[in-house]
Amino acid sequence: MSLTCAVQMPAEDRAELSRWLRSTSLRAGLAQRARIVLLADEGIGTNEIVHRVGVSKPTVIGWKRRYAAEGIAGLDDRPKPGRPVTVDEVAVVLATLEPPPTTLGVTHWSSRLLADQMGISNVWVARIWRKWGLQPWRRETFKFSTDPELEVKVRDVVGLYLNPPDKAIVLSVDEKSQIQALDRTAPILPLRPGLPEKATHDYIRHGTTTLFAALEVATGKVTDACYPRHRNEEFLRFLKQVAKAYPRVTLHIVVDNYATHKHPNVQAWLAKNARITLHFTPTSGSWLNMVEIFFGIITRQAIRRGTFTSVPDLIAAISNFIDGWNERCQPFTWTKTADEILTKATSGQRTSFTPH
Repeated sequence: MSLTCAVQMPAEDRAELSRWLRSTSLRAGLAQRARIVLLADEGIGTNEIVHRVGVSKPTVIGWKRRYAAEGIAGLDDRPKPGRPVTVDEVAVVLATLEPPPTTLGVTHWSSRLLADQMGISNVWVARIWRKWGLQPWRRETFKFSTDPELEVKVRDVVGLYLNPPDKAIVLSVDEKSQIQALDRTAPILPLRPGLPEKATHDYIRHGTTTLFAALEVATGKVTDACYPRHRNEEFLRFLKQVAKAYPRVTLHIVVDNYATHKHPNVQAWLAKNARITLHFTPTSGSWLNMVEIFFGIITRQAIRRGTFTSVPDLIAAISNFIDGWNERCQPFTWTKTADEILTKATSGQRTSFTPH
């Protein structure tokens, strides 16, 4: 075959190369080569292909020759000659595990910064990081518990979840304070095909409320109330509401160590209502309180993206969500035993892990 004659292409090759050109993920080099040989197959001359594709004449001739000799497989890249690049992976890993020099003024490595320090390509650094699971830009947090009654409280609370007392109801109670009634400064742009919902970055504050919630562990049902503040007076008022919602039944209520939960006014009321017992999570261990899961859900699904023109508007939205929640609620299933939690909690004294 002469270098200037048309490429003779089987129908299946033309179909495959045409599919290449329709692909949005094909590498630019492959698309260019496919176009060259497809034009040649149509009988278009080399000079015209050079003009249409925007490459040199030797490039057109070379790819026509490669296709004629090897078919579609010949259009792919070939290993370049020369000695392979060698990078000391261990050295990159060890350097990553050490903090950057103080002279750089940064807290952690970036791939480009480390590559510059080691005299290699940042592509190599990124590749090694992926291989070894290194992510210097990420940080997770943990919290220590100094509670001397850590084990007792963990076993008490987890025991209520896994083996609740017979003929008693277990409730998880807490308050979500300082919920802001935020009003956007412009209307929300609704969801559209290919476009997410959009909201202005700035907003107007119309005040705050505190949501008190009691999650019934066995069913997932929530009893709620919103108050302007979260002092012992409001907590006691909510306890009385909960007691009224569950009359003539023994109540075991899990709460955290917030001071209002232990106020003398609360203790005096509990002394007169022996059927109600408070169980406290360990210090820095409020993650043991199952109602925190519900607070995360209502925040994501009803509060964070909401637009509220007033505090009553916010409270109405919260109440509306909880009404719907109680119609479709299901219990959260606690799976970790006290022994499993304590094994991890006492290893390095970690009791709370919050990934970011």
